[in-house]
Amino acid sequence: MEEARVGVYVCHCGGNISDVVDVEKVTAYAARLEGVTVARHYPFMCSNPGQALIEDDIGAGRVNRVVVASCSPRLHENTFRKALARAGLNPYLFEHANVREQCSWAHGSEPERATEKAGALIRMAVAKARLLEPMECLRLPVVPAALVIGGGAAGLRASLDLAERGFAVHLIEETPFLGGRLAQLYRVYPTDEEALALLGDLLGRVVRHPRVRMYTGTTVQAVEGVVGNWSVRLVQRPRCVSEACTSCGRCAEACPVTVPDAFNYGLGTRKAIYLPYPEAHPPRHAVDLEACTRCGACTSACPEGAVRLEEPAREFELQAGAIVIATGFTPYEPARGEYGYGLHPNVITLPQLVRLFSPHGPTGGSLRLGNREIRNVVVISCVGSRQAPCNGEKANTYCSRYCCSAALAAELELKRRLPRTNVYHLYRDIRTYARNAETLYERAGVSGVLFLRYAAGEPPVVVPEGDTLLVRVRDQLTFGEEIEIPADLVVLATGMVPGPGVADLAAKMKLPVGEDGFLLEVHPKLRPVEMPVDGVFVAGTAQGPKDLTETTCSASAAAAKAAILLSRAEVERDPLLARVDATRCTGCGVCLPECDYGALRLLDAERRVVVEEAMCKGCGSCAAVCPEGALAVRGYTTEQLAAMVEAAVAGEGEGDYAPAIDRERHAGQAGAGAAGTVAGG
Repeated sequence: MEEARVGVYVCHCGGNISDVVDVEKVTAYAARLEGVTVARHYPFMCSNPGQALIEDDIGAGRVNRVVVASCSPRLHENTFRKALARAGLNPYLFEHANVREQCSWAHGSEPERATEKAGALIRMAVAKARLLEPMECLRLPVVPAALVIGGGAAGLRASLDLAERGFAVHLIEETPFLGGRLAQLYRVYPTDEEALALLGDLLGRVVRHPRVRMYTGTTVQAVEGVVGNWSVRLVQRPRCVSEACTSCGRCAEACPVTVPDAFNYGLGTRKAIYLPYPEAHPPRHAVDLEACTRCGACTSACPEGAVRLEEPAREFELQAGAIVIATGFTPYEPARGEYGYGLHPNVITLPQLVRLFSPHGPTGGSLRLGNREIRNVVVISCVGSRQAPCNGEKANTYCSRYCCSAALAAELELKRRLPRTNVYHLYRDIRTYARNAETLYERAGVSGVLFLRYAAGEPPVVVPEGDTLLVRVRDQLTFGEEIEIPADLVVLATGMVPGPGVADLAAKMKLPVGEDGFLLEVHPKLRPVEMPVDGVFVAGTAQGPKDLTETTCSASAAAAKAAILLSRAEVERDPLLARVDATRCTGCGVCLPECDYGALRLLDAERRVVVEEAMCKGCGSCAAVCPEGALAVRGYTTEQLAAMVEAAVAGEGEGDYAPAIDRERHAGQAGAGAAGTVAGG
């Protein structure tokens, strides 16, 4: 192997690093390290001119190993690897030193110590870089099909986009019907269009598309494989109603079992065999097997013989090159007694109010309370959002973002239907962040909605007063005056929480979730719909609170990213995978149970372990337990890591950096436009 000539490139990061770390001092120090032939610093190494410095030095033969000291490798490791490849150098002869998150940001008040630490990190990176070896990417075939998990607005939009790009799509939905939360809305802001009309158009296009296959009542049991070739094991619960169903409704009329109607958020009831609303898809009833008593009344009542209560569950497997997760959200359920919720029937949530608006809702669109008209309505914002932790209990500290605009849209609908009704909006802050949503606030004010602002530590208090309610609030707009509002109806504008299947799916697929419980993307700006597991993308409110516009936009973005992957005949994977030294392996099998991905296999005849590279994730668990040291991860071998440790220990107690070497002696080699040093010239 040729002698290592290491180039060190220190980034200013536009002041993020150089405002704390003395980059000139660090660069001069790096130039003196063993094996370093070039050391430079530049304002933005990730920029095209910054990458050109590296490419020029490689092209001139000055370096054959590269160390970049900059921000997190999560952001730009691939950027610099591509620069090496363009210059004709193997991209894995690169090592990244993080001197932003680990130095300048962590030690902003200690510039001297941050500078010393930056030098130590570079010293360790150089020690490893000298031992790097060329590696080739693993190439895997791509299955030109996508699996979309979730049949709401995001899942439907992503499925349609992928199908229109020419790819086969498998769309699975956990419930018996497609449409998700969009089917439960009445109108959408700011256009005031009917939600079911929008859903019907989107759903119709998906249903009619020949490349989309839909599976309702279906959940993910297990996911195996790698990017480009996923194998997903699914279970489809029995619907117990065949396609012969004409939705005549006689089965539901005959059914003796009544349960709370989840589609209407518990307002009203439904039968154990049901159709949630007339335009639901698939356009046939479904049996709630948890509630069904198997009495057979529905079977006898069906004139088409479509009801089959003994229908078994079905297990099957699908192959897909990419997976889009669009599992949606669940509205926050207030605790019993929270603002009187669950204790007084006139305290409801905003989603429940929206169902009351719908002509398919539990009251057919009526807004009366028994025989009484609604005279006073109080809407309370930030219920289940922006909560303060109490007694160590988990709180939803995030803003759910859609609630303010949705509440204002509902208030406008109330004023339109009941113009003589007084509407009071109690809020901490109005956050109508969506495009054109500010007009909702202006229109609500003009229509007569009265706004009262409460402080974060002094939420409103709801007290029962016979058949009505009394709401007390200390209004910050009138300098803390306490106001009492008699209310016929209190509406809680509840936030979003992750859907019920997110945690389970994240565990099965080893996906990260944030503190809020939603799926966590790689980077909110640079890779906003990509999951850390290659080939998996996230869409809609599975990622966090969004309104409908944002949901469909993120779904289209996820579909576009998935389409890029699916359009390739094969995909490249980093070669940073486990490898076995056959001369050391004794076939003891200690490593086998440590691999969570099934990537290790014992060859009994040869008494040695082999690595199934397509399954390996390069986590290193096997290497950690191997008693013979026969297993290692490429790019992170024991020798390389030991060299880094030795470099770290060797630097202890060095004190100040040695003076900068004579730069003028190498001025001719340094290159125009770059501050830096060429060492060992």
